[in-house]
Amino acid sequence: MYALSGSVLVVALPTLHRQGLLTMLSEVWPGLDVVVQTDPAAIPALLYQHSYAVVVLDCALFTDSVASFLRRLQAIRSAQPVLLLTSNRLPPDLRLFLAERSATHAWLPRHAAPATVAALFRQYVSAVADQPSPSPSASRNLLTPTPFSRRELDVLRLVVNDHCNQEIADHLCVSVRTVESHRRALLQKAGVRTLVGLVVQAMRQGWVGVVLSTMCADAVLIG
Repeated sequence: MYALSGSVLVVALPTLHRQGLLTMLSEVWPGLDVVVQTDPAAIPALLYQHSYAVVVLDCALFTDSVASFLRRLQAIRSAQPVLLLTSNRLPPDLRLFLAERSATHAWLPRHAAPATVAALFRQYVSAVADQPSPSPSASRNLLTPTPFSRRELDVLRLVVNDHCNQEIADHLCVSVRTVESHRRALLQKAGVRTLVGLVVQAMRQGWVGVVLSTMCADAVLIG
């Protein structure tokens, strides 16, 4: 594991994905001080008080321009590093802003594999000298095989996105009973008892990254 100094501000809704992200960070960096907020409007006041090693900001919280909000933060602390969790497609104004601020700002798909998240965190959070090597679970490749079927991975992706059984059934055009069966299989194969445990395990093992890679491959084939 890594030993890190400094505090991190995570601004995201209290979802299963956020819980999985926080758990993964505490396991990889047990000494990391993490401040959690759900309202982006609180960030300017916090930045006026002090800077953070990195601000992790979920773009799903915004209905207005994220780029405009980031410019407000830049006016408060021009060198504040920000890591955005986004969809795979960035609005043009946000893409332009990130290109201009590449030294301090970065973005990741919301459900990137833990090794990818850890790599970006190492760029922003100062590490203590002589840190140990990362654990095998933290450095798994994005394409780590999973014990799940393709349909189970589809259900896993929607579970991580906090969809209920009915929403998953509607999205996949299957019955709620089928979704329940897939969820039981996911819990059993993952060796966990709760959905939070499933999300944490998915992030730890990189299974969510496999879902994203499969989706991207399908998009290329369809296109």
